[in-house]
Amino acid sequence: MAEESTSEFDVVVLGSGAAGLTAALAASDSGASVGIFEKSAFLGGTTAMSGGVIWMPNNHHQHEHEIEDSREMALSYLESLSLGQIDSDMAATFVDRGPEMLEWVEKDTPCSFHIVEGYSDYHPEHPGGLPSGGRSLDNALFPLSELGEWAKKIRNDGMRSPVMITETPLGGATTPPSREVMSARTERNESGMGLALVAALLKGVLDRGIQPQTESRALRLLKDGNGVCGVSIKSGDSKKEIIARKGVIIATGGFEWNSELVKTFLRGPMTAPVGNPENTGDGLEMAMEAGARLGNMRNAWWVPVTKIPGESLFGHPSSRLIITERTRPHSLMVNRDGVRFTNEAGNYNAMGGAFHSFDPQKFEYQNIPCWLIFDHHYKLRYDIAGSRPGEHIPDWMHTSETIQGLAEVIDVPTGSLDETVKRFNEYASVGEDPDFHRGVSAYDTFNGDQSISGVEATLQPLDSPPFYAIKIESGSLGTNGGPKTDVSGRVLSIEGGVIPGLFAAGNAMAAPTGMVYGGAGGTIGPAMTFGFIAGKAAASR
Repeated sequence: MAEESTSEFDVVVLGSGAAGLTAALAASDSGASVGIFEKSAFLGGTTAMSGGVIWMPNNHHQHEHEIEDSREMALSYLESLSLGQIDSDMAATFVDRGPEMLEWVEKDTPCSFHIVEGYSDYHPEHPGGLPSGGRSLDNALFPLSELGEWAKKIRNDGMRSPVMITETPLGGATTPPSREVMSARTERNESGMGLALVAALLKGVLDRGIQPQTESRALRLLKDGNGVCGVSIKSGDSKKEIIARKGVIIATGGFEWNSELVKTFLRGPMTAPVGNPENTGDGLEMAMEAGARLGNMRNAWWVPVTKIPGESLFGHPSSRLIITERTRPHSLMVNRDGVRFTNEAGNYNAMGGAFHSFDPQKFEYQNIPCWLIFDHHYKLRYDIAGSRPGEHIPDWMHTSETIQGLAEVIDVPTGSLDETVKRFNEYASVGEDPDFHRGVSAYDTFNGDQSISGVEATLQPLDSPPFYAIKIESGSLGTNGGPKTDVSGRVLSIEGGVIPGLFAAGNAMAAPTGMVYGGAGGTIGPAMTFGFIAGKAAASR
């Protein structure tokens, strides 16, 4: 390896997702010189692969639309879901500083947000929850041509259309934009969702004269008698020391692609990570070596997924999110015993609890894997994991003319599955689910079939043969445990107090909302908020 060279900045940011880019912008606007170092050849991390929605209680767009919300309502809502695990000071800081961050980023960068109308919180029936929405904000389209050659450096899975969440079923749309609209957007090289969010933040960074350095992996933190003073970076065959006069901000994402860390820390199986495959816990390991106190380590942002044989992304096996698929009518989910075990239309993150239900007698996680079962009416009407509606049956989808035959194909008890479907159908035909109350929450029906009103948007019987099944596994959008911070984003020391000069934000930190995923954008909203906080705090040292 070539000899070490040295460069200096006031603030060094590790990672280029929403948290890292927001931190860099905030530090720069606070007068600091900033260096951004990204391990990958591509910028944007998991944010660029996401829907790009942010969850922000009590935001100014709500006020403009006269949607009632308050600090008290938001904190009550988060607390009601926390199971005693939330850090009240951190949650309050997110709620208090988030709206400030949002107004600043819209005023001083190309970012622009709007409310996803009708998108309820994920648990709207809880105290302080909003069943009619207002806290989830979609970001606007962004023309990548404004970035020049930098546009090619943003992580892009190649499957993105120039649409916003509000124009997709996830955002409540029943029809896509017209072919003419899509053609015009493509001609303007516009992007949407997480790709657009990263592009807008990156444009803000570039406008400030900050040029992120890619393929620059952080190896270890540098320390002196006053705390963290820089970081050792490997770039190609050379290694260099980057001096940080004021602070280093770890925004490197989670550790979901590091199987050893996953087995060590997570509370249950996670067999299919779906975020940036370069999230291998580099920031976590550096923070641990520096003596950081850890928090929230057993939790992740859980999500049901299915694996399509042969599909890969960025050189790794990929999985498909199963979000709207399980909420639509004419479908249900069963475990290996052929019985339902949860409200299929519930919040995907909360599914982690259902997946991790442990049978001490059989000594197994009884709900992993499980099966999404649906009928022919469903197959003809809805897309499933990227497979378009219609008669075509992909190899990874199982089918049979009867429920009993399907049970044999997927190896679940025949009588059990038959009884489960009969019971489900009996109640679904009258719009009821006495077992798991599917369709009661506003969230359930929003994610169902938006062309149908009421509980039937999610709850209708499986009554049209043939029947189909796909295997569902326990996946993760990202882990959310890491170095614990104070309300200024400063990393706490295992020995007490803070580690001077070290900050963290995004999925690399112990999540400020603990295990709570408040609503759509519940990861990116806090990530940008604490990126903003950490950037300002580091610059002011």
